[in-house]
Amino acid sequence: MRIVIVGAGAVGSYLAEKLSYEGQDVVVIESDPERAAAAQSEIDCLVINGNGASAKTLKKAGLGDSDLLIAVSSSDAVNVLACAAGNQLKIPRKVARVEDPQLKAEVEALGVDLVIDPGEAAARELVLLATSGDIAEKIEFADGQLVLLGAYVDSRAPFVGKTLADLRDSVEGWSWLVVAVVRHGETIIARGSTTLEPHDHVLMMAERDKIEDGYKWLGLSSAPAEKVIVLGGTRLAQLTSKMLADRHIHTILIEPDMDRCRLIAEELPGVVTVCGDPTSPKVLKSEGVDATDTVMALTGWDSENVLGALVAKSLGAREVIARFTNTELVGMLTGLEIDATVSSRLSAANEILRFVRRGVIYSVVTFSDSDAEAIELEVGPKSPAIGKTLADLKLPHSMIIGGVQRGKEAFVPRGTTEIAEGDHLIVITLPEAIAKAEKLSG
Repeated sequence: MRIVIVGAGAVGSYLAEKLSYEGQDVVVIESDPERAAAAQSEIDCLVINGNGASAKTLKKAGLGDSDLLIAVSSSDAVNVLACAAGNQLKIPRKVARVEDPQLKAEVEALGVDLVIDPGEAAARELVLLATSGDIAEKIEFADGQLVLLGAYVDSRAPFVGKTLADLRDSVEGWSWLVVAVVRHGETIIARGSTTLEPHDHVLMMAERDKIEDGYKWLGLSSAPAEKVIVLGGTRLAQLTSKMLADRHIHTILIEPDMDRCRLIAEELPGVVTVCGDPTSPKVLKSEGVDATDTVMALTGWDSENVLGALVAKSLGAREVIARFTNTELVGMLTGLEIDATVSSRLSAANEILRFVRRGVIYSVVTFSDSDAEAIELEVGPKSPAIGKTLADLKLPHSMIIGGVQRGKEAFVPRGTTEIAEGDHLIVITLPEAIAKAEKLSG
């Protein structure tokens, strides 16, 4: 597949890297010379330094011969014009990043297949985390019947130092599956011999009615947040605060700029807006951080988000979530008691990847501190997996099947589970095995 990506910012670069790694023919257009040079040195694809809204530049990139256009620059106008050019050239599929709500309808009228707002995608993820208790990830598959939970292992947990096989034998009613462990930035696809260590980031699959068992096993609370403090007055902070308030969650937003505070207070009457330093212990104490379920650090600076989250945690907040622009930092922060992280880049990329792989692939999820992907795919009539058990498949160590949907039923499989045509498989895989995972569809 030939793909033209307009914009080598956080979203564009991430997509270009993943898609080119998978063997797609990717061309990136970036107007900033330094950013273009950086992309060229870091990503195995052609990078053109030019204006993504220019017909000349788009022709140079070979847009007319492309299968897909992904316009994700920081400029709504550039993205709209690029898609208009793609429309004229009859490009089969088009994706546009648009943040201005007034432009969305106009873009859709151009025949754009997917209009994505990274801020909205990240805000939805944050709200899901706030309403899911002490969980770092909560991702639904198979129409919500299967749930992938993520959490960090407490050093005091009774299962620390034990293998998953030992736990399976010793825990009565074991009904879930640990699919991966992220440790010091490295992802380990879980096996029976895998040992759990303090601060491991554990990903586990559970059936919807067994989620509470998963929470109990991880030693976490499933109670949704009733009070949330949002640090920062960024667009993401405002979008998230509004969504929380609309769900009748008591929401306090702390922003240091007085003028911005006034504007936010006018725009979001359901949110308590406080003018103050979001990293100040005095300010956080005055807003009752010790009686707060969730604190979300959503300023525009990663360093400030780390500091704000850690201060809030030290003052008694039950759960802290930090937004990161540079996701490379996430793996370095293991053990700092930040319960969850979110990235607008990853939230947007997940939605775009789902669209790119649409067909036998129904869902794609990537993670902030791991290079693993969770893929939901359908077993077609030519799949080599039909009639075989999971044990018979002899999957590579970099891949595991974490869930199966069969008709209206969905379940966590065992080694004896036999694959049938039409099954939907939830596969957790590292990059080197993505192509093999997709072959399961036939």
